[in-house]
Amino acid sequence: MIIPRLNLYLLVITTVTGLLSSPSKSLRFELESGHTKCIAEDIKSNSMTVGKYSIVNPHDSQPLPESHKLTVRVTSSYGNSYHYSERVESGQFAFTAAEAGDYMACFWAVDHKPNATLTVDFDWKTGVAAKDWSKVAKKGSVDVMEMELKKLYDTVISIQEEMNYLREREDEMQDLNTSTNVKMAWLSFLSISVCLSVAGLQVWHLKTFFQKKKLI
Repeated sequence: MIIPRLNLYLLVITTVTGLLSSPSKSLRFELESGHTKCIAEDIKSNSMTVGKYSIVNPHDSQPLPESHKLTVRVTSSYGNSYHYSERVESGQFAFTAAEAGDYMACFWAVDHKPNATLTVDFDWKTGVAAKDWSKVAKKGSVDVMEMELKKLYDTVISIQEEMNYLREREDEMQDLNTSTNVKMAWLSFLSISVCLSVAGLQVWHLKTFFQKKKLI
């Protein structure tokens, strides 16, 4: 059975849309007073990233206790700071990564006596997932089909950039492996040379010793 081209496009778009529109689940973790927890995310350069965090209220009918405060810092692998908030209950950040590598979001709970355990909700999105497509559609006055096509196009571009990034990392690893193999070859050659030299000296010493004793 031959599927018409338009129906095929709709089938592809619907499939990808289902994958992209699946609800993202935020990360939830516990943090004790006076302790720090860091979460890393590998981000490509020029990629957009957004994050939201908040402390879960243990008692919905009451305000958060004074002990439930966070200090949050987001830094790159080069030590550059992209976000900092001190003694807050919730917050968010958004930036475009200027450098590729691991970005670290560190959460520190203020020291409090007696100790308290905080439950933190954290949602971190990068790349295509970081775009608010509903706002894009509203701003551009485009219909649903155009929005889905743009979403599909951006997804393909993101995959292509990810493949190029992985290819660059693979080239770096190959160069590192080649350099390591060359160094190991020289080390092996040096080790064999030393072993042969020591064996030759031992033979020469034994031969001289036996000649002095007139055993040979």
